[in-house]
Amino acid sequence: MKKIWIHSFKSPLGMIRVASTEKGLALLALPSETSAWFEDMLQQKFSDYEITTGGEFNQRVEREITEYFAGRRRRFELKLDLQAPPFHAKVLREVSRIPFGKTKTYGQIAGAVKNPAASRAVGTANARNLIPIVIPCHRVVSSTGLGGYGGGLPMKRFLLRLESIVE
Repeated sequence: MKKIWIHSFKSPLGMIRVASTEKGLALLALPSETSAWFEDMLQQKFSDYEITTGGEFNQRVEREITEYFAGRRRRFELKLDLQAPPFHAKVLREVSRIPFGKTKTYGQIAGAVKNPAASRAVGTANARNLIPIVIPCHRVVSSTGLGGYGGGLPMKRFLLRLESIVE
């Protein structure tokens, strides 16, 4: 049976929960997500996996995210197990290319994935991103402002301030 390792740790934003398979990081729950949401996502996406706590890879995930919050990491070097439909996966791969300290609009991402009329679909893909922070959907903004964020706008502002993008 396949395994998925779960782990939680404290961050400046609150408790972060992660889950990783042998392929890589598959799920990251922001502090705004409940433990029930995390468990539901595990059931939806990984019902045929044996759930185990800990995992050496999850220690690396915690270390890299902790370094990011401390201002010592600008790029994650984690393998990912992206659980997303093809269009969403394409969008999230493009979002993962946005460098630290930069933003792109939903429209720019839509254009980059060769679907310039798909700004709303880009927003939906970002909203369903199961690996926020590491796949930096907080760096995707509206052409008229911040746009939305699954963790809430205060968290998005915090992350953008951390990267010196907004005051």
